[in-house]
Amino acid sequence: METEQRRPTGRPRGFDVDEALERALRVFWEQGYEGASLATLTGAMGISTTSMYSTFGNKEELFRKALDRYSEGPSAYLHRALDEPTALGVASAILAGTILTTTRPDNPHGCLGVQGALATSDSGRQVRDLLAAWRDDTCTLVRERFARAVDDGDLPPEVDPGLLARLVTTVAYGIAVQAASGVDQEELRAIADAILRQWPLL
Repeated sequence: METEQRRPTGRPRGFDVDEALERALRVFWEQGYEGASLATLTGAMGISTTSMYSTFGNKEELFRKALDRYSEGPSAYLHRALDEPTALGVASAILAGTILTTTRPDNPHGCLGVQGALATSDSGRQVRDLLAAWRDDTCTLVRERFARAVDDGDLPPEVDPGLLARLVTTVAYGIAVQAASGVDQEELRAIADAILRQWPLL
């Protein structure tokens, strides 16, 4: 939970910061950045608008904090996948993690990083750009891992690590979109298996 070191003396906060942020994350995950109104966010968080601004900043700043929480929580499977000993293991773990995270019955379906702000008005452009950078950062991490696999002889020397990383992440994001549309885990796993049978895909 967030420490209170920087708070002035006086009445303490009357809410759990971590819990409030978790609830905001779920609202953004379900409704996207622009779909989530301040009234919906503060209602779900159980706090006033004044408390939201004083603790989390404006709506965009709150979304950034929610995205960080998403990266460290539901989307943390990505960093675990990069530790797999083979490139095929990395790709398999990314797709399996995507399927599990985007179809869990106790979470909103789909991916916050994909659907949070695909289309926005001018006021949401910075969040749209933030999520585009978030997705590109993911692809960069996978590309770097695949480049090491080429150097180690785990992938053929003719494989383009950047193209392979883009292909794997594109499949993962496509799975997330299908999950948000209601496609079940069994069918999504069949899709992932069909892709991985063609490894290294290029």
